[in-house]
Amino acid sequence: MKLTNNFTLDELCHSNTAKLKKIRNNADEEQIENLRTLTIRLLQPLRDIYGYPMYINSGFRSQEVNKLVGGVPTSQHTKGQAADVRVENPRKLLSVLLQSGLIFDQAILYPTFLHLSYNTGNNRRQVLYAKGVKP
Repeated sequence: MKLTNNFTLDELCHSNTAKLKKIRNNADEEQIENLRTLTIRLLQPLRDIYGYPMYINSGFRSQEVNKLVGGVPTSQHTKGQAADVRVENPRKLLSVLLQSGLIFDQAILYPTFLHLSYNTGNNRRQVLYAKGVKP
């Protein structure tokens, strides 16, 4: 199912860990709606501004998959509110996000990707840096 011009439900629910372990990683209606909101309000507008492809490393995660990959139990991934986005230069993508004025909940910079989240409630516009990544 196509969510926006550049993002599909399949790519946002894909998990190599789930496939390897033969675990279902299917989002329910509420999680799908959250993924749709994430893509419409944040991922697609950011992709349009950025102007280059953005690849989803991890979007929705079932609780079981989330646990296997070391995610915290309250991870926004389990609610369909977050995606880890791989691009050539994640720091540049963060800079584009901050200059864009787009609303987001969290942006966490990792060496090889940018974690992005959005929720329909209070979006904190919180920028964090993973261990070992300089601000």
